[in-house]
Amino acid sequence: MAATAPATAAPHGPNPRSDVRAATDWSVAMTASTMARYTPASIGGWSYPVGLYLFGQYQVYQRTHDPKLLSYIRSYVDRFVDASGRIGQSFNSLDSMQAGRLLVILHHETGQDRYRIAAKKIRDRLNTYPRTADGGFWHADSSSRAHQLWADGVYMVNPFLVEYGKEFGDAAYAHDEAAGQLAVYGRHLQVPGGLLKHAYDESRTASWADASTGLAPEHWCRAIGWYAMALVNVLDALPTGHPRRAGLLTHLRNLAGGLERYQDPKSGRWFQVVDKGARSDNWTETSCSSMFTYALDRAVQQGYLDPHYEAVARRGYRGVLARISLGADGRTDLTDISIGTNVGEYAYYAARTRATNDFHGLGAFLIMNEQLAEDK
Repeated sequence: MAATAPATAAPHGPNPRSDVRAATDWSVAMTASTMARYTPASIGGWSYPVGLYLFGQYQVYQRTHDPKLLSYIRSYVDRFVDASGRIGQSFNSLDSMQAGRLLVILHHETGQDRYRIAAKKIRDRLNTYPRTADGGFWHADSSSRAHQLWADGVYMVNPFLVEYGKEFGDAAYAHDEAAGQLAVYGRHLQVPGGLLKHAYDESRTASWADASTGLAPEHWCRAIGWYAMALVNVLDALPTGHPRRAGLLTHLRNLAGGLERYQDPKSGRWFQVVDKGARSDNWTETSCSSMFTYALDRAVQQGYLDPHYEAVARRGYRGVLARISLGADGRTDLTDISIGTNVGEYAYYAARTRATNDFHGLGAFLIMNEQLAEDK
């Protein structure tokens, strides 16, 4: 069940998360509100923010089995995939691959081969997709993103990859590739203290790149959130004996220590620039706070992290719930979400628009809320 109240105790005893459950089933309210605001035709093009939101909606469908939720996802995807499986995407950026998770979902739910054919176009694109010298996928196959690794990118392709591998019998490649990508990105981006820089430029030519390290200057919260969620998703898929597993767990545990250190003690959320919360123009951002909360809670549940991080996740959950409400129209409003963001300096991140109901935040919220729900 989702985070609803009043609720009875689970048959095996009290729910340890009962202190942070909301009085409203916010997942159901949010999906109903979003489907009322947008039709599958008007919600937007093939993109990762819409893909993230609809993946979150699928999590709600898995709990509620409301057919409207799945039908909506299918109607959206069918705008782009024809009956023979053709999809009009070149997949020249990692961002363009994230919504591929919906193709795997729809194949699993319907058995229709059109979705496998479309998903395979992403899988095949990886065979020729450009990489850094040590194998990391560039953020995009373009001159402006050449040789660059952005922490965002690991979530855009690697959860899709392990899900594709499971659904279509390609798990050996998928596990090795996804784990290898997370290892390469982590090696470049994670710094002492556990946090990750937003990006790395192997060529050291980007305006934001440090001439010595190639790193971006700041710890932008959502970039780190993407990496955190991807780590957990890939670890969930990897066999226990996989040679990359121990290294990925080290990245996760170091990151968790950094997240605990920089969690805002007042709100339970995390700041737009994670390690500079003392600055007056910094602000707590909702999408990354949802991502961190999800990743920490899931990692404790799976035994990847020490159980004390459950308390960190609960504080994060309470903090995010403080950002959602019902408007005068009876629909949900989720506030303080950073809009889509490039790599930049501190002032650039601090000045980003603080949007309401941006899909980055809605999708992350649903993924978090379905994780931190009553035992299912």
